[in-house]
Amino acid sequence: MYTLMSSVTFKFDKNKDLFNIWETVNSNNSFGTDFKKNLSSRLIEISKGRSFEDCKKELEEAMKKVHDSPIIKLYIKNINSMWEIIEKEYFKRIEKVMKKPIYIKKFTGYLTTAGKCPYNLKENWFMINLFSSDLGALMTTGHELMHLQFHHYYWNNFEKEVGKEKTADLKEALTVLLNLEFKDLWFIEDPGYEKHKDLRNFVSDEWKKEKDFDLLLKKCINYLKKN
Repeated sequence: MYTLMSSVTFKFDKNKDLFNIWETVNSNNSFGTDFKKNLSSRLIEISKGRSFEDCKKELEEAMKKVHDSPIIKLYIKNINSMWEIIEKEYFKRIEKVMKKPIYIKKFTGYLTTAGKCPYNLKENWFMINLFSSDLGALMTTGHELMHLQFHHYYWNNFEKEVGKEKTADLKEALTVLLNLEFKDLWFIEDPGYEKHKDLRNFVSDEWKKEKDFDLLLKKCINYLKKN
């Protein structure tokens, strides 16, 4: 398949990172994981219970040394170079696995210092963690792109079937397929969340029986309705 020739460009945007820090402090845990543990007590103190605009300048000052470091530019350059090597193969495989074309031509991966890596479907961007390894950044890229594909093509129908929470669980659990079909691209495993261990095992077992994504999703609907 792979007819669109999509690409990812990695960048750093200070304002996006600052907002992600603030949002990480002021949001609930994600699937049982508290990403605030990755942040300093100072950043939590500045952000907690305040609006972003109210604390933005203080956050900017607190993060100035990190944000101004030339290491940031080198990291971005390196990830762009490494992703370029596997990009075409990744997109070929994700289209084959999910049986859908890549829905848009250009994605942007933004670097963040917050540890939490959100994505934005409307603007087609996602985040990678500065403090992960290079290979970890490649794996995260594959992970977040899979989320974007799932959200674009499947989210609405699944939400109608099993509700928002279980659809979010499935979106995360499906990334176990990265370990089965993509691991040779970045050599490390997508660990997933502990909350989704049983669902990830179910996805993995069913995929090994028959590598048909549409059939897998039907099985997942039945599983989620019963559990």
